[in-house]
Formats: sequence, structure tokens, C-alpha cells
Amino acid sequence: MTKDEYKKETWKHIAEVRGLLLIVIGKLFKKANRHDASKLQPPEFDLFVKYTPKLAKSIYGSKEYMRLLKELRPALDHHYAKNAHHPNHHAKGIRGMNLIDLIEMLCDWATKKDKKEDIKQSIILNQKRFGYSDDLKLILLNTLRILG
Repeated sequence: MTKDEYKKETWKHIAEVRGLLLIVIGKLFKKANRHDASKLQPPEFDLFVKYTPKLAKSIYGSKEYMRLLKELRPALDHHYAKNAHHPNHHAKGIRGMNLIDLIEMLCDWATKKDKKEDIKQSIILNQKRFGYSDDLKLILLNTLRILG
């Protein structure tokens, strides 16, 4: 292979990867613009207005928290059906998700708590709740570091 042939092949590879990354960016851009929009419409809106403050006052994963989620079930069922960034959206749970869904899920989780340690604890607790592997838990924790 000549130097020119190598350069040509490398530039071709760079262009192909760039094109695929731009597809990913486009998908993330669409998700960013549509995230949780269903919460602003019936049947979710009124129930989320009622239960969001109660959930905020409860400890994540506690019996009270889980009871509140049960009461919020009609809104959650609709929300999960409309939003693929929730493991509950997929018949196979988290194993039915793609990387784009996972990125949106992690960004969603990262907004839930005031302190980074709380977010890390949520990732650890959610491993049991959603049944993901130690490897995925570490990937989520590693990715959390770049979210600021």
C-alpha cells in the first residue's frame, strides 16, 4: 500500500465513522427535544402534579416510595409506553434498550438528585430493580463522570 492509498483509505474510514456518529447525534437531538413531553398531557399531567412533590419527599427505593409509585401507576404505565428511555417500556426491560435509550435514561437519572453521590447510589440500587450487569453499572458510573 502506498502512502497515498493509505491516506485515501483512512480518510474514507474517518468519513464513514463521522457519518455514523452524526446519525447518533441526530437521534440524541430528537430525544433531547422530545424528552418526557408526555408528562405535560393527559392522562399523565394531573397525576404527576399530585405525586411529584410526594415522591421528592420520600427516600428513593423505600417502601413509601414504592407505594407512591403504585398509586401513580396509571400515569406511569402511559409514560413508560410513550418513552423508550425507561426499561419499563421494553418487553425485555433494560435488555431491550439501545445505547441511545441508555444515554437518555442516564441523563434522566442524573437530574433526579442534588448530589452526585445520590445519583451513584441510584445507579447501584437500580441494578437490582432493573437487573443489569456489573459491567453496565460500571459503564453508567463511568459515563456519569462526564455529565458534570
